[in-house]
Amino acid sequence: QVRLVESGGGMVQAGGSVRLSCATSGRTFGNYVKAWFRQAPGKERDFVAAINWSGGSTGYDDSVKGRFTISRNNAQNTLYLQMNSLKPEDTAVYYCAASSTYRNLYSYTDRGNYNYWGQGTQVTVSS
Repeated sequence: QVRLVESGGGMVQAGGSVRLSCATSGRTFGNYVKAWFRQAPGKERDFVAAINWSGGSTGYDDSVKGRFTISRNNAQNTLYLQMNSLKPEDTAVYYCAASSTYRNLYSYTDRGNYNYWGQGTQVTVSS
């Protein structure tokens, strides 16, 4: 059974930093694209960042570019999201996602291209 488990969420003040992790088990996703999405109350689940199979190519939503960094450790089947200079509008449940189809970034902002999802971790940024 495939499992993606996020951790690292919590409460932080504006301007602070948080590092999210996503551990995968049950299947090795070392050869496929992984991503982070987020969902604020009453809103759609939106793309945040994606990374290709090797970690050599990344993509970000404009709202987080320059503040967030996505990375991965394939040997440990773990995905990371380093979030700096956090703003109250970053408050959301953050989900990691994995594709079983794509190795490189292609339509990587589309939720439909990801087959596996974690349960989410809450990040709350206070002003």
